[in-house]
Amino acid sequence: MAEIPDKSFKRQLHVLLAIIFVAVIILGIRLITAPKHKTGSSGTREVMGTFCRLISVAPTNSINDASIEAGYSELVRIDAMMSDYKPESQLSEVNTNAFKESVTVSIELMEVLTTAKKYSALSDGAFDVTIGPVVDLWREAKKKNAIPTKQQLAEAKAKVGYEKLILENNTVRFAVEGMRLDLGAIAKGYAIDKAVEAMKLAGATAGFVDVGGDVRTFGKPPTKKHWIIGIQDPASEGGILLTLKLNDMALATSGDYRRYDEVKGKKHSHIKDPSTSQSVTKLTSVSVIAQTATIADILATAVSVIGPEKGLAMIEAIENTDLIMIPADQQQDLIHTKTIRKYVDNTQPPAGYTTVSQLLKQQQEK
Repeated sequence: MAEIPDKSFKRQLHVLLAIIFVAVIILGIRLITAPKHKTGSSGTREVMGTFCRLISVAPTNSINDASIEAGYSELVRIDAMMSDYKPESQLSEVNTNAFKESVTVSIELMEVLTTAKKYSALSDGAFDVTIGPVVDLWREAKKKNAIPTKQQLAEAKAKVGYEKLILENNTVRFAVEGMRLDLGAIAKGYAIDKAVEAMKLAGATAGFVDVGGDVRTFGKPPTKKHWIIGIQDPASEGGILLTLKLNDMALATSGDYRRYDEVKGKKHSHIKDPSTSQSVTKLTSVSVIAQTATIADILATAVSVIGPEKGLAMIEAIENTDLIMIPADQQQDLIHTKTIRKYVDNTQPPAGYTTVSQLLKQQQEK
């Protein structure tokens, strides 16, 4: 026979239920009255020789404004430090003096150069920030409208090599006279990452930073599950090849359709192969998804140089990294990592590119 609860127990139960009821009411009121997050935009601005846009999500408009300005200020600051076009930049000081003497640099520039050497080794030199002499040679070729000679290419190549870059105790030194650093394949990604850090510190709970088509997202947009980012179709001016769903990830795209050196009526990709001093030719577009914009920026360039087969193998060996490539002839299927499909947004209509339909179909059938 079951025992009959005493009055003391019943009172305790009633009190407990009352507390739970009040807690539920308070929670409900808080949920109803909680401020809805607002979205702010920087609009289109200029930095690093290209256009940028920052989006911030935060509880108030004032926090969004502060977040956007903090992020943009970081983009400007990193550009002032790492631009090879600005004679007063820290990078320019290194390029001018690092063969004559060791040059002390900031923690940030040392971080970028240390990361660069690491990924230079990983890519067997396909990515190399000492590519500066080759870049200079082709800039001059564009101005004079004259293809560099074999001797000029060989002389430039002799000054290139990440093993000739000496980093010690926050100082930089060149082992060979005439060396020059070009951070065009890493500085933009690094600046984006620093901008995201600044936005978070300023109070943004979500957002993204887009600089020249390289993007990093954080958090979630207010009304959707994902940030939707498009990859440009090289075969269509302003067209979108496909759209990706990205949360807390970065996307960087390298391609010969965006920037190139036109010499003697022929377009030469701005991406140069350190081993030949020549422009890369195997891929029209390389898009890399990674956890940081710095790494995505580096790897997009490295794969452009290495080519499709070795590039795909390299990316698939790196955790939390994915890849989409378009061959130079644009007649083959898109080349991509096996796990890229989780990012493809199949709610959007396929673009005018046959292989996109195949990629989306494969995702739906999986």
